[in-house]
Amino acid sequence: MTPKKEPGERRGRGRPQSFDRQKALCAAMRLFWDRGYEGTSFDDLIAAMQISASSFYNAFGSKEALYHEVIETYLSVAGGWFLSILREDADTRTVFRDLTTAAAVEFTRPDRPAGCMISVAATQCSPHQTRLRDLLTSQRTQAEDAMASRLRKGQDVGDLPADTDIEALAAFYGSLLRGMAVQARDGASRERLLEIARIGMQAWPVT
Repeated sequence: MTPKKEPGERRGRGRPQSFDRQKALCAAMRLFWDRGYEGTSFDDLIAAMQISASSFYNAFGSKEALYHEVIETYLSVAGGWFLSILREDADTRTVFRDLTTAAAVEFTRPDRPAGCMISVAATQCSPHQTRLRDLLTSQRTQAEDAMASRLRKGQDVGDLPADTDIEALAAFYGSLLRGMAVQARDGASRERLLEIARIGMQAWPVT
């Protein structure tokens, strides 16, 4: 299916792709991560990606189609730690302690924009960008579902009380991680986020 072009955009007829696609996607990812979708202009993108307008349209079709691809790039390049920790062979409390601690580290890496691209992206957008809002909402829901799944596993093996409200606990830690992402965007230090993570673990159910 041909990606929908945004108003005023025209597909160029440039030469075949001759740039490093992954490198260009990572450059676009950093820009979207730092400025958001609507805060990133087309000129910003082609400058950061170091490609021509015609190469952009030939390779990606539109800004919106590029953003969808950038989200996948983010999940594989910068967000892989999340699922990796959930798959740790450890008791459930240790897994969630590691998850919140890793978030404090990942959200404050000096070589990347602060926070989490998925957590802070498209929570508010113009009416004609509802598809992007729904995309990011879906990604956040999937992250929370993954945490709930890991909590159920813990409940099954007995390291969570049988009466634990799994959905509420997953929502709590999802909210904690998103709040830490916003704190990082606002300039909170890694030490501050680690302290927030430590306090967040005090809500862990007592077995």
